[in-house]
Amino acid sequence: MKREDRDDGVEIDVCVDLREFFGELVECVQQSEHYDATCAAQMYVVALLADHAACGPAGSETLSQPLTSLLDQAMRADGRERFERLRTIGDGILYVTGFFSDYLENRGLRVDYYSSFGAQAYDVAGRMLEPGRLARPMGPCDSVGTATVLTELAHKFRMFVALIHDVADALYASSARSDRTTLQVYERWRRTGSPALAHALAERGLIPLGGDRTLH
Repeated sequence: MKREDRDDGVEIDVCVDLREFFGELVECVQQSEHYDATCAAQMYVVALLADHAACGPAGSETLSQPLTSLLDQAMRADGRERFERLRTIGDGILYVTGFFSDYLENRGLRVDYYSSFGAQAYDVAGRMLEPGRLARPMGPCDSVGTATVLTELAHKFRMFVALIHDVADALYASSARSDRTTLQVYERWRRTGSPALAHALAERGLIPLGGDRTLH
């Protein structure tokens, strides 16, 4: 099978259906870590991950401007445009904070700070879908429900960040096939202490020691 080797070291099989691929990963993580998420919210996260993987590097707008400016621009828009801007902000922040928390922290940006803006964007977008406030939108929300899903994402935003972070760890773990990717898995394990990454390293004959983040 053809595999795509991305700049972040994660390899994705480009021959498989992305929604099926991420659906299996999200389901596996949800069951192993017992995240309290509805099926509809899981479907939304799967669609989000698949869409971003298909479109290449994501979240650039989320990082290109201050979040206060993005939210202000969204709130100044009207109707459907406001909803789409808010949902896009929520999606971008959820993806970036879940998949690239290391990047944010290396830039001195707090994940909790970003998460608060993502939760706010989803919350306002969800309330816009209350009866009589806005016609049912087109797009990803049609396949997973509308206000209920966005409200769940808003109220449990940090939990969904953690879920996506675990999905990212699972992807890194599956990429440990060469010396280079194994080294990248090791470096990520040193930062996160992820059990999934520790297991992947052990399968390569490297036994991680949790206390001082070393290998045997």
